[in-house]
Amino acid sequence: MSKDKKTILYLMEYPIDLPGGGQESTRTLCEGLQRSGEFEPVVACPELLNKTVADYDFRIVTYPSDENREQSKARRISNFLSRIGHFAKIIRQVNPDLIHVSMSESLITFGALRVPGFFRSIPFVYTDRGLCIGYRKHSRVCIEKTMKRARMMLTTTEYNAGLWRGQIKTPITVIPNTISSTFEDYDPEGRKKARRSYGIDDDMPVIGFAGRISEEKSWDKVPGLVRTLFDRGIKFKVALVLAVYEDRDARIVAEVKGGIEEAIGKENLIYMQDLSQKEISDYYYLVDFFIMTSNFESFGKAAVEAMSRKCVVLSTAVGGLPEVIGKKEDLYDIDECEKLAARIKYLLAHPDEMEKEREYFYGRYKDNYTADKNIDGHINVYRQILGNG
Repeated sequence: MSKDKKTILYLMEYPIDLPGGGQESTRTLCEGLQRSGEFEPVVACPELLNKTVADYDFRIVTYPSDENREQSKARRISNFLSRIGHFAKIIRQVNPDLIHVSMSESLITFGALRVPGFFRSIPFVYTDRGLCIGYRKHSRVCIEKTMKRARMMLTTTEYNAGLWRGQIKTPITVIPNTISSTFEDYDPEGRKKARRSYGIDDDMPVIGFAGRISEEKSWDKVPGLVRTLFDRGIKFKVALVLAVYEDRDARIVAEVKGGIEEAIGKENLIYMQDLSQKEISDYYYLVDFFIMTSNFESFGKAAVEAMSRKCVVLSTAVGGLPEVIGKKEDLYDIDECEKLAARIKYLLAHPDEMEKEREYFYGRYKDNYTADKNIDGHINVYRQILGNG
């Protein structure tokens, strides 16, 4: 590898081709750095699931992993210890100018090397994609000890940055998260095409929910939310997209689908599963109101994806979501959905206001969350640390 460019090594505990905000953001960033010609990105992650390293425009170094978080503590410990060894080997092999730790478990793993004094000549930064208040006590202790050696912490929201500033002295920079480059171009005919493909009339509202199966997304409350909207006299269809990774997720999917169908009828539910980035970007054209139901959220990548397709985004007021949404009128409490129902009814009754909302959210995406803004923010950080310009 040429040393004309500064090498940035990204440490990850999940395969970069596993669907997820951290993986997708890292991929988008590495593609941008590769195009810039100023830095050479290298990703260290577990063996890929479906793709090969040749499918990527940047270098990927994989290591064997045995993730088994739920079922075996012994295997989790064994995997953690083996990851320490793999990280050490890859760092020596790549010999980077800077290490960027992309995930919390990877930071704790790297900390097992860095705190005792290994690789002290290589500066490192860490992106916290969670929330300071969301970590267990032992994880927080490990993170704080490791961050004493870091050059900088990056967060995706000012909200999380403020939480950490009360806990660590390391400089903190906010670089808002980004989404796949697939979302960059907006098709003015996208909504018409999407509705035509599903036979939906132009005046029929479509309410969207999308995300992975996890406790933080409050999927168990979605059928009740849908029932509340229906009981308030709103006529609509639901477009639901779920990402399923484990066998037990299928039961949750069945319960959510069944609850929605019971509330509004099977004919009014459009269900999709495990979509590609291109497919999910097309899905949002179908949606008028995209609803975030999270009870814990550091950023809310799905909200930004929906903004890029001119959806009206309505969200719970948790974690970093109020900062991402930007308007109190579009926040609600999932346990008290009357405000949500009233907001949707008002916008449906006032098309001009609805159109202003669409443009507001699209403008918010363009002003704050594009890939170019994310990449430029990282390049500035790397230059600051490595002395390039």
